[in-house]
Amino acid sequence: MRPRPILALLLALVALPALARGTIERVEIRGLEDQPALLNNVRLALSVNDEIGKRQGESRLEFLLLNAEREARQALEPFGYYSPTITVDSPRDAEDRITVIVTVEPGEPVRVRESNVAIVGPGGEDQYLARDLEAFRPRQGDAFDHGTYEASRDGISRRLAERGYFDADFMEREVRVTRADLAADIDLVWDSGFRYDMGPTTFHQDFFRPGLLDKLVTWEEGSYFHQGKLDRLRQSLVKLDYFSAIDIQPLTDQATDDLRVPIDVTLALAKRTVYTAGLSYGTESGMGVRFGMERRYVNDRGHKLVTDVDYAQNRKNLLVQYRIPAFAWLDGWYTGAFSAYDEQTDYIDFRNVRLLASRSGELTDRWTATGSLIALRERWSYDMDADTGQRLYTYSTLFYPEVTGSYIGVDNRLFPRHGLSLNLATRAGSEALGSDTNFLQGWASGTWFQGVGEADRLIVRGEAGATWTSDLVAMPPSLRFFAGGDRSIRGYAWREVGPRTPPPDNFAIGGRYVVTGSVEYEHYFNAGPWGMAGFVDAGDAFDSPSEFDLRVGVGVGARWRSPIGGVRIDIAHGLDDPDSSFQIYLSLGANL
Repeated sequence: MRPRPILALLLALVALPALARGTIERVEIRGLEDQPALLNNVRLALSVNDEIGKRQGESRLEFLLLNAEREARQALEPFGYYSPTITVDSPRDAEDRITVIVTVEPGEPVRVRESNVAIVGPGGEDQYLARDLEAFRPRQGDAFDHGTYEASRDGISRRLAERGYFDADFMEREVRVTRADLAADIDLVWDSGFRYDMGPTTFHQDFFRPGLLDKLVTWEEGSYFHQGKLDRLRQSLVKLDYFSAIDIQPLTDQATDDLRVPIDVTLALAKRTVYTAGLSYGTESGMGVRFGMERRYVNDRGHKLVTDVDYAQNRKNLLVQYRIPAFAWLDGWYTGAFSAYDEQTDYIDFRNVRLLASRSGELTDRWTATGSLIALRERWSYDMDADTGQRLYTYSTLFYPEVTGSYIGVDNRLFPRHGLSLNLATRAGSEALGSDTNFLQGWASGTWFQGVGEADRLIVRGEAGATWTSDLVAMPPSLRFFAGGDRSIRGYAWREVGPRTPPPDNFAIGGRYVVTGSVEYEHYFNAGPWGMAGFVDAGDAFDSPSEFDLRVGVGVGARWRSPIGGVRIDIAHGLDDPDSSFQIYLSLGANL
């Protein structure tokens, strides 16, 4: 150790007042109340916090107080404060309980005086790297914040690797701080080296036929290397749900002389068959059980089989779905499905059978679309024959195309705080093509998320749908619009709002149109995972504009931001003569 530091330490120890034994009761930091980042860093840096509640001897106490001044000073340097004024006091009460008070005047921060940040070599002409250099912080005149500097520096190094400059290295990497001038000079220069290209891609797996997964490779061999291409491949493999582990590595050490990097993809098969089972209960459906089976891969071509049976007292549903991966065009699936539904409640006898053939695909990273051809046979009844006491059934057969689309443009799919999600659908049927009626139907819903403060959210939702048909009677209940229930007008039961049969039955039969909207505010306590919400929902389902009757529901809810998405419990009440006083809803997921 050099003489000067030893001398300074001895002088500091001499300057400290004589301290008797005592117990450290608490530690206070003053002067940084309006700078929470600095305050938190100083608090974490003070080792005296570990001694709270412990009795200290004289020499140990002197050491802790001297160390507190040094630790506080070092904790301020990452934020650019190199010349603070720090005092440490240790008042005690009659029982020798000591309060350690660290008073900090941070002073003026060190500011960037000169900044030389550059990339030489081929990367210096890369427009995306040029943007990163332009966005480098801190700039000249800014306070020299170590965290900001390191984030910018590491971000550029990361971007060089992502864009295939695997030989990039620093030519200069130095920051010179002159305390007397409160100045920092940055000298940061990379030599990018040459940019590498995409080499051959090899899949390591022992089940699917050779060449099947090659269709997921969206780049041409010899094109520029970019990490985003590998990320897109990873996303495509994840969505297939075939694999329990996916490892994609560029083998830079095996690059060829013409700078082509082989891509190595190692895959571990997931469990082939997944079984699910559960219990359910609904006020209308009654007690029920649910069984499901998914065959993740039926054969070496990657086909899937999904079956689902939902069997309740008043509602039964069967779904069988066969899916073939659509590698050639867009990430998606060719799907053939059969479903059968039966509902027997106090107000409706309702059955249908549906056949579907569809093609889904990703148009962009935010837009997904599905085109379908659907054949539907439906039977329903609301009334009894007054003379015979038997049901009066109505039948409908429809054959129609359907196009649906979804847009998800949010910052976080598990818990979005900013952004917009949309869902769109349109379908049309014609008597000339085998339907019992001509019809055209469109529907759209959207949800807008806006973060407020550190953790709160404002959520605005809207829905609109319309049906144009030559024979409304031939439109089955499954293609009519209802309002009420979760994601509609809370405060009213599912399908409660809309056109009804004449009294005394007064059963909901659905309408030509639907318009609903919702405004909700969520507050999270101390920006933590638990919160509460208040909301107002309104709208109606109706057959003509003149019959529109605005129904309003209000409510409150509890919120939990769980690791797998939001959990919501809502209690709502309708303001316009609802069937019941309150409705309670439990929902999971991001509610997109």
